[in-house]
Amino acid sequence: MLSRDAAWTHLCEWTKTDALRKHARAVEVVMRAAALRYGTGAGDVERFGLAGMLHDADYEAWPEDHPRRIVAWLEERGEREVAHAVAAHYTKWGVPYESALDKTLLACDELTGFVGACALVRPEGIATLEAKSVLKKLKDKGFAAKVEREEVSAGASMLGVDLADHVTFVIEALKPHAAALGLAKSTASS
Repeated sequence: MLSRDAAWTHLCEWTKTDALRKHARAVEVVMRAAALRYGTGAGDVERFGLAGMLHDADYEAWPEDHPRRIVAWLEERGEREVAHAVAAHYTKWGVPYESALDKTLLACDELTGFVGACALVRPEGIATLEAKSVLKKLKDKGFAAKVEREEVSAGASMLGVDLADHVTFVIEALKPHAAALGLAKSTASS
C-alpha cells in the first residue's frame, strides 16, 4: 500500500497552494473518520485517507485533465480501488459507484469544503458550528457558490444517510484538527 508520507510528498509536488493542500488534508481527516463509520472498519482507514488526500492532487496543475493524471499515478502504484474512487468523486463524470470508498468520497468531498467555508465566516470558527447552520447556508446559492449542492445531496443519498446527520459527522471529524486546517477561532476571526 502507498504510504501516507509518499502520498503527501506527491500531493505537495503537484499542489502548491496552501488552500488546496488544506482541502486535501481536511477531506483526508473526514475520510479517515468515515472509514470507521461507512467502511468496513479500521482496515479501511489508510485507504480512505489516501483517497481523501489525493482526490484533487492534479487539479491545480492540470485542471483540464483532472482527475486523469492522479488516477493514472495511483493505478501505476497498484492503488486501483483508491484510483476508482478518485475517478468517481464527481457524479457528472459517469463513473459507477462500486464500493463504500467510492460513495464515501463523493459524500465527503464537497461537503467538507462547504463546512470549512461555513466555519471561516464564524467568529468561533468550527467550534460552535452546527448542522442547522450549514443546512441553512446550503440553501443560499450565493454562499460558497462554487460548491455544487447537487453533489452534497447525491453523496448523502448514495450513502443512505440523513444529510443533517452527515453534516454533523463532518463537523465533528474536523473539530480536533481545526487549528491545523485554519478552521479555529483565531483564524476565522482574523
